Amino acid sequence: MTLLRPTRRDLLKMAAAAPAFAMPAAARAELGAPEGTNPAHFRFSVGDARITIVSDGYFRLPTDGLGVNADRDEVQAFLKRHFLSPDLGYSHTNHLFVEIGDAKVLVDVGSGNRFMEHTGKLMGNLEAAGIDPYGITHVVITHAHPDHIWGIRDGFDEAIIPDAQYLMGEAEHDYWMQDGLVDRVPAEDQQFVLGAVNSINVDGAEWTLVQDGHEVVPGLTMFDTPGHTPGHMSLRVDSGDQSLIALGDAMSHAYTNFAHPEWYNNFDSDGEQTVTTRKRLLDMAAADRIAVLGYHFPFPGVGHVQRDGDVYRFVPALWQF
Repeated sequence: MTLLRPTRRDLLKMAAAAPAFAMPAAARAELGAPEGTNPAHFRFSVGDARITIVSDGYFRLPTDGLGVNADRDEVQAFLKRHFLSPDLGYSHTNHLFVEIGDAKVLVDVGSGNRFMEHTGKLMGNLEAAGIDPYGITHVVITHAHPDHIWGIRDGFDEAIIPDAQYLMGEAEHDYWMQDGLVDRVPAEDQQFVLGAVNSINVDGAEWTLVQDGHEVVPGLTMFDTPGHTPGHMSLRVDSGDQSLIALGDAMSHAYTNFAHPEWYNNFDSDGEQTVTTRKRLLDMAAADRIAVLGYHFPFPGVGHVQRDGDVYRFVPALWQF
């Protein structure tokens, strides 16, 4: 089937219209925003690996892009049961920063100022967390969608983290960099192609193109998780007897993806492949008790996968102070 994707202009219009979609306060369980700000980072450990989750902000989109192969009424009813608006979603953007040995590794670079109004906060939030962006040694890109790679360029169109080694799946790179791809995709996809190409071609980034099982540094492994995009990859952290998987967008919703792994979304380039990948990840994480990080899960987005028959449940991690 042809999956419809909004253009950047459409996305910005949706964001501007967000208040009109909002449910009355008495009818929703969403907590109100603070008068000031909340911390935009959170720290914990995985074995000897020091982990910080850093936010790039948030965005809202209509929920009609969720579960596009399911009955719309069923999807909306599911969201209501989980105290979520049936009409308007709220997506966090949770970046993994790992310090392991001498390496300082950032996963994805956010949106910059090229996507949505309330995204593009990553660089400021890194500094607020006491992380020197210029000390980052490796930047891992899960895939080339706007909210994961468009922040790679600074105001001079140069790599925003100039001294890092940049890594991306070879299949992901080759898909976006095909000759004439922009002329072969539907009109609503053309801005995504151009944005990906401009980001990959940024001055100052020397790309290391990798395949399934690539070891970034000892303890950090990139592996194939295709479907959301043709060459999507995730990152696994292993240290001691603990593990964590940064899912990227292989899973993008902390409730629908678990209870209904067979549903896919309108931003998934290959719905059936997305479902196959998701079920493999869920089964692995549940069986091996591996923690997961969802880029768009509620901040800080880290938890566990609990199996319940043929479906699953996301169990937020118990934080230690």
